[in-house]
Amino acid sequence: MAYFDAASAAPLHPVARQALHASLDEGWADPARLYREGRRARLLLDAAREAAAEAVGCRPDELVFTSSGTRAVHSGVAGALAGRRRVGRHLIVSAVEHSSVLHAAEAHEADGGAVSRVAVDRAGAVTAQGYGAALRADTALACLQSANHEVGTVQPVAEVAEVCRAAGVPLLVDAAQSLGWGPVPGDWSLLAASAHKWGGPSGVGLLVVRKGVRFAARGPVDERESGRAPGFENIPAIVAAAASLRAVRAEADREAARLRELTERIRARVPGSVPDVEVVGDPERRLPGVVTFSCLYVDGEALLHELDRAGFSVSSGSSCTSSTLTPSHVLKAMGVLSEGNVRVSLPVGAAEEDVERFLRVLPRAVAGVREKLGAPVTGTATVTAADALVVDSLGKRCPIPVIELAKVIGDVPVGGTVRVLSDDEAARLDIPAWCEMRGQEYVGEEPADQGVAYLVRRLS
Repeated sequence: MAYFDAASAAPLHPVARQALHASLDEGWADPARLYREGRRARLLLDAAREAAAEAVGCRPDELVFTSSGTRAVHSGVAGALAGRRRVGRHLIVSAVEHSSVLHAAEAHEADGGAVSRVAVDRAGAVTAQGYGAALRADTALACLQSANHEVGTVQPVAEVAEVCRAAGVPLLVDAAQSLGWGPVPGDWSLLAASAHKWGGPSGVGLLVVRKGVRFAARGPVDERESGRAPGFENIPAIVAAAASLRAVRAEADREAARLRELTERIRARVPGSVPDVEVVGDPERRLPGVVTFSCLYVDGEALLHELDRAGFSVSSGSSCTSSTLTPSHVLKAMGVLSEGNVRVSLPVGAAEEDVERFLRVLPRAVAGVREKLGAPVTGTATVTAADALVVDSLGKRCPIPVIELAKVIGDVPVGGTVRVLSDDEAARLDIPAWCEMRGQEYVGEEPADQGVAYLVRRLS
């Protein structure tokens, strides 16, 4: 098997495994105690904190260890909002943040707070101007990921941090995807990260709160981790997390160049070997090991199963791989095709021969899925006027509505329209994306007795 889903969880780094085993015998005691075993545990914890702080680029007393990256995000958002409650209750996030940030924003809204969501371009990037326009007199906190977890686009953190700093607003950065590659640039105020993203053990997160940032921990607190992460520290896992972070940083420049070449190979060759593919995400400002593309007329879940049977573990943002049957919020915010989406995220040490084998297998896998889904159901297209067709795709899930649209677009004259009826949420994203890819005009949507009617005008 070739594991190509490092953006979800990276394989445990050998240094992490060694450090974990070595610290099990020394780091089991309570580091708050003064006897010998407690002092040994405290030494391990302090050394891990110093190593992690050096990698982040902060003071050791600004960094605490949490039980996960999600916990770090939730604690950071809640604590910063509470600390600046006198300023106001307005929160700014980008439309493509990780779900942990968006869930924190939803909880803040449910509690009576206000949230602004900054839009992104088709590459998935925000602008500093967008954050500047969202700032208000009552803005308490802004959040921005350092790099996107689904498409790999690197965000302009330094520029956004400068805009926020000028307005006196702290910026919390979710650095989960990028911290293993290097420190986050810019004058940010808070930072969250997760060890399992860089090859450390799961169950360890980092939360950094810069000196001078008003912060009030929420919920019951104790003497652990400056009161910001209550509970007994998992010292062996923390030591392994810090050791692996230092190890991946030592090889980051060389490995980044190697993985960037491999993902560039995928970006360049997939559109040439697989028809009707859209490669998404910024082609330049992106993480070294992440490449994402979407395939027209392909069921994402079926494609993932085909690739799994061929020996490849990949991820997808397609709605048909989700129990909610809604497309990825990231792809939706970008306005790109979601059907048949594949995210390849190469781990450190990924083999070139595995990438080459993936490039050979992918065209056959896509063709096989398309063949299974090929023909529309008889009678779904009916002529209602000289220049109009109605495609009834009610009750059918991605990518069937787009497949049926593609099948009949040639049956109307140039300038004629096709009206696609669909109750699949993904159609709202995929039909406009199909029009852009195929050079047709997306007219818009209108209410229907059932579902929504999407209007497409044939241009060629």
